[in-house]
Amino acid sequence: MFEGGTFNQEKQLQPVNHDITITFTPNVNAVSYTYKVYKDNEVVDTNILNQNTPYTFTLSQTGTYKITVDVTLNTGLTFKEETGNYVIDKEKPKLNVSEKSFTISDIKNLPEVTASDNYDGDLTSKITSNINDIDFETSGPKTLTYTVTDAAGNKNSINLNLDVSTHEPELLLTLSLIIIALVAILIYFNRLRKAFKLEKRISSYVVEPLNKKTNSFIDKLLTKYQKIIKSISKILSKSVFAQKYAKKYEKYTKITKYHERGLELISGKIVIGLIFVLIAVFAKALQLQILSFYEFVLIFVLGFFALDILLLLRYKVYFGKLESDFLSAITVMNNAFKAGRSITQAIDIVGKEVKGVIGDEFQKMSLELLYGLELESVFKRFSKRTGLEEAKYLTASLTIINKTGGNIIKIFENIENSMFEKQKLKLELESLTSGSKLVVYTLLAMPFLFVLVITTINPTYFLPFINNELGIILLIFMIIYYIIFIVCIRRIMKVVI
Repeated sequence: MFEGGTFNQEKQLQPVNHDITITFTPNVNAVSYTYKVYKDNEVVDTNILNQNTPYTFTLSQTGTYKITVDVTLNTGLTFKEETGNYVIDKEKPKLNVSEKSFTISDIKNLPEVTASDNYDGDLTSKITSNINDIDFETSGPKTLTYTVTDAAGNKNSINLNLDVSTHEPELLLTLSLIIIALVAILIYFNRLRKAFKLEKRISSYVVEPLNKKTNSFIDKLLTKYQKIIKSISKILSKSVFAQKYAKKYEKYTKITKYHERGLELISGKIVIGLIFVLIAVFAKALQLQILSFYEFVLIFVLGFFALDILLLLRYKVYFGKLESDFLSAITVMNNAFKAGRSITQAIDIVGKEVKGVIGDEFQKMSLELLYGLELESVFKRFSKRTGLEEAKYLTASLTIINKTGGNIIKIFENIENSMFEKQKLKLELESLTSGSKLVVYTLLAMPFLFVLVITTINPTYFLPFINNELGIILLIFMIIYYIIFIVCIRRIMKVVI
């Protein structure tokens, strides 16, 4: 019991959506009391009661209330009693959406819906819907209902009219084109089978059966591929950026049979990217889905750079073989000089005796000398074609010998010993760094192994990275960071001998 009186309910712990009744019972010695009712910090009701009987307050409107009472006792003392806050919230929360009727083709294209309340603030996280009950696999009108409830128990709902489109015409067209392509391929192979069967039947009756050189299916396919990349290269040649970008791929033309220029390699990368996209479209069509724009870009980029990995690996093998064979060529040339042969004869011997890439290069040099090019120019062209540091050193040495004279046998012995020591040092370095390389390769493979294991355990775990726009953006950033990591590791591990 307060000295001035007491309230049957001193405060409201949480908002309510109904009327609140508060009873004040004054002290038995009270002769009068004055009450004030505050709503949102403003006085909305006040009165003086010259009695000591209880008084009941009824709070009915939305707002935050507070009651104070000044009590005067018969002893002349005065006391002030006050309550805590009483919160009445009869307003429904608001649901905000850009439009209530629209056409969608995928659940990912649903509009953003937000909710707010006058007391609770943002209630977006409290929104519920019947989205799991809607069939997005069939076309037609659907009703999507969003519901939200505030802390006081006020509920609000909004109905969205959906016109679901399932891409059925596009899917039918895609599947029809795929079926037509497969039927055409089957017809073509059936004609080839009949042709081979007929050839086999008549071969025993023909003196020289089918000696005329014919192109196989693979040869025809490669010929068609070359025509396509030449057409694309013709278009790309008009772009300055494409020409500059193609210069980086000029060195790879030595290891490719069907690409003579860097622009043709760029065209090949575009064709491979489109092939990746076609395969993805086919896979999506089998799942009765359409490839999204982000998926198209991601798959095309993966296909575009897939050829780079193959070219890099092949060029590494090619360059390693080139360095190894060049040492053999220097040894053969040195032995030829010891036998009294000239430089031209030594080059010709290397072209005949040494097999592989270096043998072909020395045969080119022999032909260039035969056509009248100077020795210095021939070796410079050889150095530019191969890109070997030893070839540059050899070219400079022969140029000096031609101008000033000198012991060519001694010079070639020094070059041979230098290359032998370099190769020996390279092998020792590879042996010493093999453990570190194993760790690096393991770290590079870990993300892929992690994804493979998690996908095996839970196939839907990584789907948000594909089905969500934010997930696709994050996936792109992760790929970029992974590439940066690879580049940094390569720079750190690279040792120039």
